[in-house]
Amino acid sequence: MKPITRLRSVFVVAGAASLLAATTMTVTAGASTTSGVYNAKDAALVPAAYKGTTLQVATDASYPPDEYLKGSAIVGFDLDLMKALATTLGVKYKENNVTFDTIIGGIQAGKYQIGNSSFTDEKSREKTVNFVDYFQAGEGVYVKYNSKFVFKNLQSFCGHTVAVESGTSELTDAQAVKCAGGKKVKVLSFATQNTANLAVSSGQAQFGFLDSQVAGYVVSISGGAFKLTGKPINVFPYGIATPKSANGLGLAKAIQAAFKTMVANGTYGAILKHWGVTGGAIPASKMVLNGAKS
Repeated sequence: MKPITRLRSVFVVAGAASLLAATTMTVTAGASTTSGVYNAKDAALVPAAYKGTTLQVATDASYPPDEYLKGSAIVGFDLDLMKALATTLGVKYKENNVTFDTIIGGIQAGKYQIGNSSFTDEKSREKTVNFVDYFQAGEGVYVKYNSKFVFKNLQSFCGHTVAVESGTSELTDAQAVKCAGGKKVKVLSFATQNTANLAVSSGQAQFGFLDSQVAGYVVSISGGAFKLTGKPINVFPYGIATPKSANGLGLAKAIQAAFKTMVANGTYGAILKHWGVTGGAIPASKMVLNGAKS
């Protein structure tokens, strides 16, 4: 996942991937209910170094309904949550549409202050960034509409080819599958989920492996080209990432407080309901900060 495992494209159905250039968008916090409500107590937690500046947010906009491009606009429930967070904290930010596997490195290099791109909160990632958990998802599998392959567990991949997006938990999990009888899993990784989808639609891969709610979305907009198989596995939390620095930790604490405020005032639930992903909602008590001593 990016682990529930993150459209990447309707264009897969048409037989061509849409590789879109990096997109940036500056956003000023709004004031509607679903956009969040300013909270002075939460805003006071934002480190002084970030106040009055434009926070750089990194997102891979190819993972609907979490984050994707609609025309030139980046949309999705992660985008709406980010907008609500910014409103709650009284900050400005710019969305940067980049490839997923460059985000954590960009945070470490100081290029981005926030990673908002369906990151599974994994212990290995906590070594390099802080995470504030806000959602939970599992890994899902889809196949072509006429496929007879059935997914029961990871060993179902043995002897077959699996398409995944680079840098995701699914890539790691698929590569780690142990097979019996000399069989192996051939894992094809792609820079975007769109191209991974294309690999399945073209027959280059038998299975598409990605976050479960995204798999459902890919199938729903495929025009009958794909179908889901099996049940989601490895359900884990998603986290918003910040730098492992004093300011990064302070920002993470502010984001954590803002999420809890958004749960209390109904903003969080309204956004997830709008996108049809309430099954991944977590209570405020599970919106924990990991990766640093808090």
